[in-house]
Amino acid sequence: MKILVTGADGQLGRCLQDRLRMTAHDGLALNRSQLDITDRQAVEAAVVRFRPDVIVNAAAYTAVDRAESEPGVVRRVNAEAVGYLAEAANKVGALLVQVSTDYVFDGRTTRPYRESDPVNPLNVYGASKLAGEQYAAGANRYFIVRAAWLFSEYGNNFLKSMLKLADGRETLQVVADQIGTPTYAGDLAVSIIRLAEAEATSGIYHYSGGRACSWFEFSQAIFTCLGKLRPEWRLPRVLPVTAAEYSSVASRPAYTVLDDAKLRACLPRATGDWGLAIESVMPVLAE
Repeated sequence: MKILVTGADGQLGRCLQDRLRMTAHDGLALNRSQLDITDRQAVEAAVVRFRPDVIVNAAAYTAVDRAESEPGVVRRVNAEAVGYLAEAANKVGALLVQVSTDYVFDGRTTRPYRESDPVNPLNVYGASKLAGEQYAAGANRYFIVRAAWLFSEYGNNFLKSMLKLADGRETLQVVADQIGTPTYAGDLAVSIIRLAEAEATSGIYHYSGGRACSWFEFSQAIFTCLGKLRPEWRLPRVLPVTAAEYSSVASRPAYTVLDDAKLRACLPRATGDWGLAIESVMPVLAE
């Protein structure tokens, strides 16, 4: 199977490349300088040249707060460009995998979100990703895979931010009233590849990275693991705060736990475990 990955330099793009090397698939990963997905002609040319069986779109504008001041740019990357990929996928008969987000929901529920639940994004980023889902559905064959709170050994993410702040801070304030499921990008990459191999029915699938927690609880788990690896380090004391006290630019949903039953029905053992993932990547990052 030939798999084309966009957004090769992002954390999911890099994890996809790592996992594809462990398979017999023929993978081609392109970064932004090699393929600007907002360039319709460039997208078509790249897809027609490689003629992939699967296109995984790991390219995205992910700066949630900055997105509030750049709605046009965000929509071009996260929505309109997905339409170009869908058109190109149809031209060569490829499956399109569009990676989406828990932020398409407003967080006003008390149970894990199912794929069929109403969407109502609270910020520009979430709205752009929802529009991207709608464009992706224009492909003849597509998977929309929603995931939340991605982290890995690559790129910028919450785990790496906590490690940077661990040095020289007496205390650290972390939001405790937003609940979700941290997701290791490496685990998500494996499930995306397996889903493409399974030739499942087109539609939306939720991926869960493990048990639900708050950002505060996630940070505690990170520092507990770091403390075991580096007992000589003086780690900060983590203090819980509310989202209102933290005062970010973009509104964020309070609860976005994703129900992954549909994905697990297609792929046994599809659910990840972010606690185990932290333990696997921390030794590299804490060197």
